[in-house]
Parts: sequence; structure tokens; C-alpha cells
Amino acid sequence: MSVDAVTLPKILITESAQEHFHHLITKEEMPGMGLRLFLDHPGLPNADVSISFCPPGEHRGGDIVVPFEKFTLYIDRASVSYLEDAEIDYKSDKLGGQLAITAPNLKGAKPNEDDSLAEKVNYILHTEVNPNLASHGGMVTLVEITPMKEVVLRFGGGCHGCGMVDVTLKQGIEKSLMTQLPEITAVIDVTDHTQGENPYYAS
Repeated sequence: MSVDAVTLPKILITESAQEHFHHLITKEEMPGMGLRLFLDHPGLPNADVSISFCPPGEHRGGDIVVPFEKFTLYIDRASVSYLEDAEIDYKSDKLGGQLAITAPNLKGAKPNEDDSLAEKVNYILHTEVNPNLASHGGMVTLVEITPMKEVVLRFGGGCHGCGMVDVTLKQGIEKSLMTQLPEITAVIDVTDHTQGENPYYAS
């Protein structure tokens, strides 16, 4: 098929990405070589998209087979729901170019309006807050939502005992949560910061 972009169920693969894949496969010099698209840790904060070579006969039985003009793409069926609205493109630049993969549902589908407050909070933590904290080796988890709609959080990793955690909570996490979910009345940290690698409270 020769089109500007091929729209698969929930996935868009541009012509430039198709040409890039074909180029990579040609270099392998193996007749029938394809590619397999799947997710690592789907629905979790560390979710990632993986594309690997798939020699003839090595795809999985449940894979969705997508034939292109110059190669075959196998998509892991269990990953499809997380790939909704995903786009795979290849952007050229002065250094050669690189794949650009956009997958807005990679870490889980966005909660519906009638979903619980806990589900909405967890979605924001997983998709916005923890990816930023991960650069410092930290993370935050939801402990509970109180009857007063107070969000109770616990920090871990590099944020456990960190002297800047109060700034992170007040200026970052609390602001983000309460702006997007105005029904929240407070954001509370129940982490015991006298423990951890960098305790900042005197024992």
C-alpha cells in the first residue's frame, strides 16, 4: 500500500516512518524480516514503546498482522488498548533523524468524568508527576482520599527524606492536582522523612 499515512485501528504510522522501517529491515538482509510493536510495563509510570526486528515465524500467535508494501508489522494484541491515538513518525534533521512516538494512553487511559477521584488522582500522578520526579530518582503514591476529599500522599525513592519535598509538594504536586481537580480540599504528605537516605528532620 502506498499512501501518505496508514491508519490502523487506534494507531497512525506515517509514510516517513514506513520508509525508515524499510531501510532498517533491508540492512538486516533477511528475507521476510518484519517488525514487532509492543509495550513494556503498559499502564504504569515506566511504560515505554518498543519496536524490534521480527524474523519470519517468530511473531506471537495473538499478534495483529499489518502488511505494508515493503514489510510486515506485528502488533502485540495486549498493547493495543494503550496505543489508542498513538502516532509513529520519522522526523529528519541535520544529524539524520529519529523516530517520534506519541502515545497519550501509554500509562493508562484518561479517566472518564464519572470515574472516582482516586482514579483521577492516580492518573495525574502516573502521567505527569512521577515522570518528573523520576529524573531525581523519586516517586509519589496515593495512600487514600479522605471523606473530606483530602489527598494523602507518600513519597519514596530519592524524594524520601529530601529537604526539598515540601517545595515539591506545595508548588508542584498540590498546585497541579487542585488546579485539575478543584474538588480536592487539601494535599497531605504522610511520609516519615526522618527515615530514608536523606532525612531532614532531626531525630
